[in-house]
Amino acid sequence: MRLRDVSPGDVDAYVRMRCDPVMMTDLGGPLPREGVADKVARDVRQAAADAAWIKMIVPDPDRPRVVAGTVTIWSHDTGDGPLSEIGWMVLPEFQGRGLGKRAVRALLEQARDQDRWGVVHAFPAIGNAASNGVCRSVGFRLRGESEVDFAGRVIRANHWAIDPRTIGHR
Repeated sequence: MRLRDVSPGDVDAYVRMRCDPVMMTDLGGPLPREGVADKVARDVRQAAADAAWIKMIVPDPDRPRVVAGTVTIWSHDTGDGPLSEIGWMVLPEFQGRGLGKRAVRALLEQARDQDRWGVVHAFPAIGNAASNGVCRSVGFRLRGESEVDFAGRVIRANHWAIDPRTIGHR
């Protein structure tokens, strides 16, 4: 597995992740296809400016066009100041192989190695057992439940946090 920056050619992968009812069950349902290309373009600009780490999960480096999902770290302002957040999605045909866990760990190791982002928070939906399991297995600490905004929708989530400096070297 390897991670690569999002590119303009990733629109189809975004559509498969964000517009699919099954993929979006815990996130308030599918998003409309309109606007996905604009979202990819914004993400490409953010990644190029190093304002966010927006990575595509490539399960087989010998087949770089095959994408299993995405993992992202970004910072946003809250009422209490800036907060670094990580989120990920893995397409159904790649789920259950540990790719999400490996991708999350790899990005957190990069944050550790570059001493960037500080404490990183994750907010998987309470009902998303797989994503909550990733948090648990990577070493996040559960801080409680929270209501969070995802694409203009409020979802009930578990609030996890980790200091990437606590992740051991490979």
